[in-house]
Amino acid sequence: MRLLIKKYFRDLKKEFAGYGASKFTKDLMAGITVAAVALPLALAFGVSSGADAAAGLVTAIVAGIVIGGLGGASYQISGPTGAMAAILMSLSVTHGIGGVLTAGLLSGVLLLLIAALRAGKLVSYIPGPVITGFTSGIAIIIALGQIDNFFGTTSVGTSAIAKLISYGRLGFTPHWPTVLFGAAVVVLMLIYPKKWQSKFPSSLAALIVTLVANLLMNSDPIVAEVGSIPRSLMTDSALLKTGIDLANVSAYIAPAISIAALGMVESLLCGASAGKMKGEKLDSQRELVAQGIGNIVIPLLGGVPATAAIARTSVAVKSGGETRLVSVIHSITLILSMFLLGPVMSRIPLSALAGVLMVTAWRMNEWEAIREIFKGKFRTETAQFLITMLATVVFDLTTAIIIGVVFSMLMFILKSCSLNVSISSVDRKKTEEHGIVGSYKYTKIVYLSGPMFFGTQDRLTEALGEIEENTLDVIFSMRGVPSIDSSAMAELSEIYDDFQTKGIRVLFSGVDARVMQEFERSGFADKVGRENILWDAVAAMRVIERDVFIPAQENNE
Repeated sequence: MRLLIKKYFRDLKKEFAGYGASKFTKDLMAGITVAAVALPLALAFGVSSGADAAAGLVTAIVAGIVIGGLGGASYQISGPTGAMAAILMSLSVTHGIGGVLTAGLLSGVLLLLIAALRAGKLVSYIPGPVITGFTSGIAIIIALGQIDNFFGTTSVGTSAIAKLISYGRLGFTPHWPTVLFGAAVVVLMLIYPKKWQSKFPSSLAALIVTLVANLLMNSDPIVAEVGSIPRSLMTDSALLKTGIDLANVSAYIAPAISIAALGMVESLLCGASAGKMKGEKLDSQRELVAQGIGNIVIPLLGGVPATAAIARTSVAVKSGGETRLVSVIHSITLILSMFLLGPVMSRIPLSALAGVLMVTAWRMNEWEAIREIFKGKFRTETAQFLITMLATVVFDLTTAIIIGVVFSMLMFILKSCSLNVSISSVDRKKTEEHGIVGSYKYTKIVYLSGPMFFGTQDRLTEALGEIEENTLDVIFSMRGVPSIDSSAMAELSEIYDDFQTKGIRVLFSGVDARVMQEFERSGFADKVGRENILWDAVAAMRVIERDVFIPAQENNE
């Protein structure tokens, strides 16, 4: 820990070396720009997580100061995210907002443990299609979770799928004024000029338009609205006010693992991606420590769990941000918005926020990567993507990642452990090049490539069925066999006995040292005779060289 702190201050000194008015101006403008992007998303993700808009703002503010200030890079911006909101949505239905905050606090402790164990590198072992499938699954959950707010309908259930199914029992009757606001946001965000996006985000512009329309249409709300936003950095649900439910902590361990896993995956992937944009490497251990501390502090003040956000982080980098002050300035801007604009923001229609999330969910999908997955000829990658996506929607993050990774490992094992068997006759031109003369018309060379174990042993037996009955000699070329287990060893012994019964001479060439050890342990080396285990196929052919009369028709071949 002492080394971690020492490195933090050393990196901080390097980060702010030569810092002056010019760099501060860049940080200031970048921070305000990031805040403009973060404000509508904080409100939307706060509501969609099962808490409220105030919780989303508190999360963004505290995460920006604590996590951004302690983080593993100068560019990382953390806060409430769509992926996290998707997990918290079902948790809030089951355990309420108190359960969400308690699980969030526990996830912070877990993140500190992960950092201490240096387990963050496990993220690098998750295949790309699995991450892409997980992201798409989260996008589906977000979109499904906003149907009620977008259409003004009512559903029941603890998951997005359950709520969707409940419409069959409860009916689906949209409230058209509500739909109008949501649809307006979607349309505005889709047609918004890209050249304006960097200066004034489409989500913020769309919310302002719908907010003004809502205020002008009627002073009394005709649609569901965000509601009161307290001018405080501590919500009524804050654990410092309500206390931690220690009696039921065990019920929150599983959700906390999912939250921590998401925090680790999303934060480190975000850092790696943005790091390439800025040319700065993320300190993954320090980032996880910052995420852990942040997610312990945030629920104490009533905010929902946070993680690094790629959208806000990329905006910070592209806006010319120089240091981690961008994250702090973005939080200060959000604080000013909360205190100065709270009464106005309370009138934002919930369907407008739902519209923002619908578009965000669509844009979350890594469409270029998805096209590559389906365009390519790698069916395994397509299966990895689809299985992870479906598992994310049906189950939860942790289960989906485990299923995706286990499936990927199985596919890799099956691919890597396939045994290739190729049987060919002797090429007389090549033998003559080595000075070997004689007739090898009745000799077959069996080329083996791949591990020989219980899963591949039948492949060899099946392939050897193609050898003609008039064969006199068989050479097993085993240079491509890295290992052999006892089952395959027994199978090879039976094959040898069968050839011996048929009067076929058997030799082995290019036997790997590890395979030779198994030959010796099992007694197979003594059985076949060590003189029949040669360095290569050429040496084997010299052993069986036949100085016999070659018929005239063979000479003319």
